[in-house]
Amino acid sequence: MIRHSRAALSGSRLPSRVALGLIWWLAVVTLDIHPVIDLSLAAGWVLMPSLLMLSLRRPLLRYALVVPSSLVGVPLLVIAASGVAEGVVATVGWQILTAGILLGGALGIWFWFRWLPVPGWLHDPFSPHRWLLVALHVGLVLGGLTLVGIAAVR
Repeated sequence: MIRHSRAALSGSRLPSRVALGLIWWLAVVTLDIHPVIDLSLAAGWVLMPSLLMLSLRRPLLRYALVVPSSLVGVPLLVIAASGVAEGVVATVGWQILTAGILLGGALGIWFWFRWLPVPGWLHDPFSPHRWLLVALHVGLVLGGLTLVGIAAVR
């Protein structure tokens, strides 16, 4: 069980570093928003992969992942709800991206902290049903990033 958790955490460091960096960069170059939003996204980008790596050696640090998740999730909710993006494509992109990030946070809380019961068919980190949920999370994030990126070059 610990081996599976370590493999899952280890595999999520690079994608989180790249995706969160792209989110921060797109917010900086495409949105006219308060600098606190930019700073929060940047802090989440730096902290998430760092804490993921540190939690491999100290599993209790997983609880600290709530901090970078909040540093990214709250600004994305503000961006998605405020309509600061220019155009429908960008607005929808930020909303889809936010949904993907929030789904990832919810899955992390559910699977790692077990605050709610996890059905047996989702217990194994490598079960196809669990990977389907992870794929939905990744698909929403990538789809949202793509739409925001397309709107940025138009």
